[in-house]
Amino acid sequence: MGSKYAIDVQGSLKQNRPFVTLMVSQAISNLGDWLHLLAIFTLVGLRWNATPWEITFVTLSAALPILLTGPFAGALADRLNRKWLMITADGARIVIVGALIFADQIWHVYVLLVLKSLFDVVFSPAKNGKLKELVPHHQLAQAVSISSVIEQMSKIIGPALGGLLVAAFGVAWCFVLDASSFLISGIILLWIPGYRVIQQANSDVTGAEEQTASSSQSKSSFWKETLEGIRMLASLPHIGTSLLLLAAAILFLQFADSQTVVLFRQLPGISGDLLGWCVAASGVGTLLAAMSVRKWKTAGHGLKMGLGTAVTGLVIGTAGVVVSVWPSAGLGAHLLLISLFALAGVGIGFAIVPFQILLQEQTPEPMTGRVFGTVGSVMTTSNIFGPVVGGLLVTSFGVIPAFVSSGILLTLLGVLYLFKPKGKKMPVEESVASKTAVSGELS
Repeated sequence: MGSKYAIDVQGSLKQNRPFVTLMVSQAISNLGDWLHLLAIFTLVGLRWNATPWEITFVTLSAALPILLTGPFAGALADRLNRKWLMITADGARIVIVGALIFADQIWHVYVLLVLKSLFDVVFSPAKNGKLKELVPHHQLAQAVSISSVIEQMSKIIGPALGGLLVAAFGVAWCFVLDASSFLISGIILLWIPGYRVIQQANSDVTGAEEQTASSSQSKSSFWKETLEGIRMLASLPHIGTSLLLLAAAILFLQFADSQTVVLFRQLPGISGDLLGWCVAASGVGTLLAAMSVRKWKTAGHGLKMGLGTAVTGLVIGTAGVVVSVWPSAGLGAHLLLISLFALAGVGIGFAIVPFQILLQEQTPEPMTGRVFGTVGSVMTTSNIFGPVVGGLLVTSFGVIPAFVSSGILLTLLGVLYLFKPKGKKMPVEESVASKTAVSGELS
C-alpha cells in the first residue's frame, strides 16, 4: 500500500505530489471564498444598505457555528478519514453557496451562512490534519508558509475578480463561481491519499502519541477527545500566551473590521470597487508578510506577533482619521486607504503566520484536529464578540470612534506583548518528550 504516493522525506515539497495536490485544492477553494464574502458584503452593505447591526449579524451568522462546533469538528477530523471529510464539506457547500443566488431577503443570507459555516468548520481541521499526514516534520514550517501564501494570494485575485464580475454580470455570478470552486476542489481532493503518507518520518516525533490516540479513539467520547485537545493545547510551549494575544488582537480588530462597509459609506459616491481593492491590498500585504516571516530568522515568533499587532493598530486608527478629516478628497483619499489596507495586511500577516507555524510545529499529528478545532473556537469567540462590540460602538458613537478605539487597543496590545517577559526556549528534544508525556497522561 502507498507505493504510488511514496515520498522522499529528504526531497523538496515540490516533489511531494499529495501535498501539491492539497495546495491546489486549497487555492481554488480559497479563491471562491473571497468571491463569496465580497459579494455578500456588496449585496448587503451597499445594495441593500443594511444597518450596522444587520451587518454585524452577517458576521455572526458565519462565526457562531464555528464557536459552537469547532472542538467537536476537530474530534471528528481525528476520528474519521480526513480526505473524505473535506470532500463531503465541499459537496455540501456547492449546494449552499448556489442557494445564495436566490436569496432576496437578509434572513435568507443569515440562514445560508450558518449552514455554510457548519461545513467550513469540518473542512478546516481536516485540512490541517491532512497537511501533517502528507508533510515530514522538518518541512512543516515551509508547508504552513506555502499554505498561508496561497490563502493570501486568494485575497488578491478573489476581490479583484469579484469586483469585475459584480460590475459586469452582477452579484449572482460571484456565487456561481464560488459554488464551482467547491466542485473543482472536491474533484481534485480525490487524487490525494486517504491514509497517512508520512509514517516513519513523523514517528520519531509522534510515535507515542499515535499509539495513545489509536487506543483512545476507540473508547473515547467526543467530549473526552475535545478535553484532550484543550489539555494538549495548554501544554504546548509558548502556545498559550500567543493564543491569548492573537484572540485579543482579533477581538479588537473586529471592532472596526466588521464595520468597514459602514466606514466606506461615509465617502460620497462609494462603489463596491473600493472595497474590493482594499481587501486585495490587504491580501498583498499579508502575502508579503507570509513570504518573509521565515526569512526573518533573527526575530522570535513573539516579537513578530507583537510588531504585527502594533502596526495593524496604527493603520486601523489612521484609516478612521483619514475618512474623518478627508471625506471628499476623491481619488487621493481612495489611494491612501488602499495603501493603509496593504500595510494593515502586513501587520496581520506578522501577527497570524508565526502562530500558525508554531502551532503546526508543536502539535502531535494525531491531535491536530482537536487542537486546531479548539484554536478555531477560541478565534471564533473573538470573531463573535468583536462585531457585537463594534456594532454597539458604531450605533452609540459613530464609525470613526470605533476605528480609532480599535486602533488604540491593538497598538497597546502589541506594545505590551513586545515587553512581555520572555520564557526560556524549550529545546526540540525536550519539547518532543514533554508532548509524549502529556499524551501518555491523557490516556
